[in-house]
Amino acid sequence: MVNKVRINARTITDKEFFYGHKACAGCGGSLAVRHILKVLGERTFTVLPAGCMSAVGFNFPQLCFDSNAIISTFAGTASMMSGIAAGARALGLKDYHVVGIAGDGGTADIGLQALSGAIDRREKVIYICYDNEAYMNTGIQKSGLTPFGARTTTTPAGENIKGTVTTKKNMFEIVAAHGIDYAATASVGYIQDFINKIQKASEVDGTSYIHVYAPCPTGWGTETDVTIDLAKEVVDTGLWVLAEYEQGEFRLNRNPKSFAPVENYVRRQGRFKHLEDEDIAAIVHARDAKWEQIRNSWKLK
Repeated sequence: MVNKVRINARTITDKEFFYGHKACAGCGGSLAVRHILKVLGERTFTVLPAGCMSAVGFNFPQLCFDSNAIISTFAGTASMMSGIAAGARALGLKDYHVVGIAGDGGTADIGLQALSGAIDRREKVIYICYDNEAYMNTGIQKSGLTPFGARTTTTPAGENIKGTVTTKKNMFEIVAAHGIDYAATASVGYIQDFINKIQKASEVDGTSYIHVYAPCPTGWGTETDVTIDLAKEVVDTGLWVLAEYEQGEFRLNRNPKSFAPVENYVRRQGRFKHLEDEDIAAIVHARDAKWEQIRNSWKLK
């Protein structure tokens, strides 16, 4: 299905496909789901594993999805998507999308095997990870996408260990290493860029993956009205990259000549309040090393 009209704030549908949910105030994940479904439209089959969006969207007797949606096993988002796509083909259905919407734990950890298999089979599906950087639904435990220094219930901050000691898995490049048809990173802070990438993924004849940064006030210890600000700031600081991968090449969508201060971004979040100056300096050093690698090997825009 090809959307001939490019979607923006003026052309996007007024119809809501995800509403009445019980997400926390300021939830970046629910904002992501809302826009995903508004872009893809009513002929969309949505698969959600155990996680925040299934917990807040399937509250008996109230279903918060106005199109076909189903909860999968935690590990099985991509495999269930594959089954739905196969069933739709067998029924001869036309003009539809199959989308999976999973959190960071359900993607980078528990669901990685099924996602890898779906990409390998080149299933015509769209997999979207809303990344709030921990297992928020079950009590704010560390995931494979929790950043260095973040305090979680399984990586507490104390005298000997200052929160999470590992760094985020690079899911974007892990997925790209499969030779996927289309992959992209996004942020709910740059919503038009996100919309553009959802629409582009909907037009790909193969597998698409979008990794969207989605702040969580509850897990991050932030005010509910700063979600969009943080989602912009993480890009402006260079800690999150907006990029695409297709036809074997990486491409930057945003290439800042300078970065906003990392300390301002970090100090606004309760999960980082224990960090000292040297810890923030380590975060800046890792960012600079990553950008050096990007600028030496990616196509710049």
